[in-house]
Amino acid sequence: MPHRNAPLTELGRLRLARCVVDDGWPLRRAAERFQVSATTARRWANRYRQQGPSGMADRSSRPHHSPARTRTSTERRIVKIRFTHRLGPARIAARLGLPTSTVHRVLTRYGCPPLAHLDRGSGTRIRRYEHSAAGDLVHVDVKKLGNIPDGGGHRIHGRQIGGRNSQRTQTGQRNAYRNPLLGYGFLHTALDDHSRLAYTEILADERKETAAAFWQRAHAYFTSLGITVRRVLTDNGSCYRSLLWRTTLATAGITHKRTRPYRPQTNGKVERFHRTLAEEWAYARPYTSETERRRVLPAWLHMYNHHRGHTALGGQPPASRVPNLTGQNI
Repeated sequence: MPHRNAPLTELGRLRLARCVVDDGWPLRRAAERFQVSATTARRWANRYRQQGPSGMADRSSRPHHSPARTRTSTERRIVKIRFTHRLGPARIAARLGLPTSTVHRVLTRYGCPPLAHLDRGSGTRIRRYEHSAAGDLVHVDVKKLGNIPDGGGHRIHGRQIGGRNSQRTQTGQRNAYRNPLLGYGFLHTALDDHSRLAYTEILADERKETAAAFWQRAHAYFTSLGITVRRVLTDNGSCYRSLLWRTTLATAGITHKRTRPYRPQTNGKVERFHRTLAEEWAYARPYTSETERRRVLPAWLHMYNHHRGHTALGGQPPASRVPNLTGQNI
């Protein structure tokens, strides 16, 4: 495709060549008429003589020979190291004594996917999926989160003082079920696969009774938005293998699916949400107490569901895929 300032398009080249070849115009006169050099006029006239109108199309600028190209044997070594050790261009380049840019070009030329698209264990490409409607699949998981002692932890006071505060917190862990701000908090999350809409609560434990009660509240939340939950996907935690959990889902007519053992990638959407939750809320800034951090969570969840752009949704927030939430982003 010619650039925006090119004096000749394919049709213009054809007209120029016909003036010279068919009508017998001198090269200088034709070049002056079409505002190009005589050398350019000669090139298109010669190509018209050899190939006809089809010769007026652009050709590839790729050279016929590339003497400086990396040897085939070296390229094969690069690709082999990539698939056997799953290393990036910088580390492969260090092993082979090559520039990183060269290794990157070779990997691109051979169609090697980025490491982020590969399963680290098997090296196979991750099969990404997305259900077509909200409620077709809801991911459920629990993340354990250390509570912040009153006065702040090591992020405010440093390791030495923060460590003493943490020790006092751990000493009171036997009273954690009476005081939820001692010991650990457990983030229970239900995430819709299609919209990435999230519902999260911080609870005192991950027992089967707690997990079942959480799901009843999460189910009521999705139902209030007009989302009919059909399937729920969890890992193989004890609370999700219990009869109470199975009965709770079956009573609501929901099918329960569990991931294969040692395959957390299957439940990767909620795992990635927990990572985002930790980066943008739990550890986003130093808090002086667990009460202060928990007070911020509802506002962050509202921002995530209604305002924060999601890369998998084309930069739109999860609420954009839930009709009943559209416009409720104040």
